[in-house]
This record gives sequence, structure tokens and C-alpha cells, in this order.
Amino acid sequence: MSTATVSGPRNTTGRSGPRKSKLGWNLLGLFVFVTAGFPVYWMLNTAFKPAKDAIDPDPSLLPTSITFSNFSRALNIADFWGPVGRSLIVSLTVVVIGIVVGMLAALAISRFAFRGRKVVIVGILAVQMVPLVAMIIPVFLLLNDLGQYDRLSGLVLTYLTFILPFTVWTLRGFIVNIPRELEEAAMVDGCSRTTAFIRVVFPLLAPGMVATSVYGFIQAWNEYLYALMLMSQQNQTATVWLGNFTTKHGTEYAPMMAGSTLMAVPIVVLFLLVQRKMAAGLTAGAVKG
Repeated sequence: MSTATVSGPRNTTGRSGPRKSKLGWNLLGLFVFVTAGFPVYWMLNTAFKPAKDAIDPDPSLLPTSITFSNFSRALNIADFWGPVGRSLIVSLTVVVIGIVVGMLAALAISRFAFRGRKVVIVGILAVQMVPLVAMIIPVFLLLNDLGQYDRLSGLVLTYLTFILPFTVWTLRGFIVNIPRELEEAAMVDGCSRTTAFIRVVFPLLAPGMVATSVYGFIQAWNEYLYALMLMSQQNQTATVWLGNFTTKHGTEYAPMMAGSTLMAVPIVVLFLLVQRKMAAGLTAGAVKG
């Protein structure tokens, strides 16, 4: 004799909850992506539009026609390669100096106990809270007294005042998360402190150094205020160069967006290269650790 089993309705509340939560996060991510990506799309859209369409009071989301004349205008309106070259020199110099000095400072703060250590940490945070605009006049007067006004070396020193503290603080967070036992084990095996750092800590710190370098490069590359106030027109950087599209007759928006697109190319290329370096650094650090 067989008995029939009657089952009640299944409880789907537990499954629908995670699905709704996942859908909400997906919608939030889509909103953030659209909000952050639309200005970039509009820059590219305007760069390839004819100049008359760029100032149309009723613009279209999709380009009706594509032209490359804006890029020719951007390259010919003023010396393009000079400002770009100066921006590259300043940005790369700031990154190299910031990473070397910042790594040593972060290592000292993280691994050694010395008098005034907490004061140094608080000072690093306090410096980052000062608005950059508040330091324009003191920086101008200081560089003028040192003979560094309108010089790339003076601009490098100025950028280091706000990029170096961030570099030290960021690298300190990476070093703190690396266990001391790894260094101690290497020193027990006969390595000196320097050798232990190079063979053990440095591979694990490499991804953090790459990420911090990218941030420092972007900050120096996109900085406008100090480059405008401390450099003459003959020594202007790429961000100040974009101001050449605004004249007494108006603003040439299409060539300006073309120039902005050309300026974004080094950042995009650097990011694509760094993506692979970060993955390689993580793998090397895990193996050597």
C-alpha cells in the first residue's frame, strides 16, 4: 500500500532575498558606471564632432558625422609636444622621487620605534587636510626666494608637498600588513635586514608601489592650479595648454575636447600596462613569500 506525500508550498523567501540584494548592487554599480563614464563618452563624442555640432543648443547623444579636423586643430593651435613633454618629465620625476623617499619613510614608520613617531604620522595626515589653494602664496614666495619660480624643478618640489604624504601613508598600510615573521625568518637564515627587505618585503610591496605610483602620476599629470600660477606661458604644462582654446572670441569646444582626448592617452596606456604589472607583482610576492 503506497502513501501519497503532500508537500506544502516551498519557502522562496530565502532565495529571493539574495537575488534582490544582488540586483540592487548591480543597479548601483550600473549607475556609478554611467555617472563616471558619461563625461568621458561626451568628451570623445565632442572630439569627433564637427565644430558647429559641438555648440549646437540641441546636442545629440550619438554623433551624426565624424571628423578628425579637431585633432589637427588641437595639434596646430599651439606647441602641443612641448607642454606634453614637460608634463611627462614633471610627473615621472615626482613619481620616482615620491616612491623612493616614500618607501623609505613608510618603512621607518612601520618597522622602527623612535621618539616622535606618532607625531610624524599625525603630521602626514594633517598635511593632506590642508587645501592646496591655501598654500599658493607661501609656495610662490618660497620658490621665488629659492630661484625656482618658472622652473620644472620648482614645480616638482611643489607637487611633492602633497603627493609624498599620500605615498608615505599608503605604503605604510601595505608594509604594516606584511608580517614581521617573514623578515625575521630570512634574518635567521643569514640574511641582513637590507637583504631580507629586498628578497621578502619588496616583492610583496610591489603591487602597492605600482598602485601608489599610478595615483601619483595621475595627480601630477592632471594638476592645473600650481602649473598655472608657477609657470610662464613658455614653460606651461599640458593642462594649462588646454586654456589656449579659450580666447576673446569664445571657446573652441571641439578642439578642446580633442586636446583632452590626446592628454588622456598616456593615462590610459599607463593603466593598461600597470594592470599586468600588478598581477605579476602579486604572483611573484606570493611565491617568494
